[in-house]
Amino acid sequence: MTVFLCGQEVEDIWCGVYDAWMSRLGHGNVRLEPKGLDQELFCEYREVEFCPEKAEKVTNSIRSKLSEELYETVYRAALSYDPNRADKIYRFLIYAFAIGTRVMDRLQIPAVYEIFQMNRYLAREYTHIIEFARFSQMEEGPLLGKIGPKNDLLPLVSRHFADRLPGENWILYDCNRKKASVHPADGAWFLLRADSSLWQEHLNKKTDEETYEDLWKTFHKSVAIAQRTNLKCQQTMLPLRFRPYMTEFQ
Repeated sequence: MTVFLCGQEVEDIWCGVYDAWMSRLGHGNVRLEPKGLDQELFCEYREVEFCPEKAEKVTNSIRSKLSEELYETVYRAALSYDPNRADKIYRFLIYAFAIGTRVMDRLQIPAVYEIFQMNRYLAREYTHIIEFARFSQMEEGPLLGKIGPKNDLLPLVSRHFADRLPGENWILYDCNRKKASVHPADGAWFLLRADSSLWQEHLNKKTDEETYEDLWKTFHKSVAIAQRTNLKCQQTMLPLRFRPYMTEFQ
């Protein structure tokens, strides 16, 4: 068995798919794994180097030979938090190029079902994030929002808020992955690494959050009916893991 070790970013996964496919070793004789795992005996390990041309070739092949919809499905699966997503995507693409655009109708195939499950879970969390995300006004003027999703939702959530807040300067920060999307007013948003001490200092600067915390808490207390308090129902509708990033729960 030949194991191709690739990074966790979407482009790294595309490069891993390209190297494994073009190795011509046979689909049953190759496997994709993330870097950093313990290595097995009797396996040959090859490290995948990032190459924009390889990633572009995989992207173009999926879009031209399959469909834009299937590319979006695979792209979202690549954003999943599943550590084995690279190999699952590779197995799915084997069937996709063999069956064609109707591959998502074959949920009895394990490789197809895995991609379906990853997309379903990601879509559920994406809906929560865009509903629960909060922005606060920074001293310098831009809006700052923080999220902490299990899946790598920053690109999808940024796409959503770029459409909703096109005329605003805003920064959306993923606390789990130390990445940020920056959107200049009336411009295009872009992603960047935000794990430096300078970024952390910038993100910890004072915002208008304290003012809105008091407003939210006053509002909630004024409309709440103590006799109808149902904490279990509240946690179902608003899971606890989203609350540290919401103004009204600070």
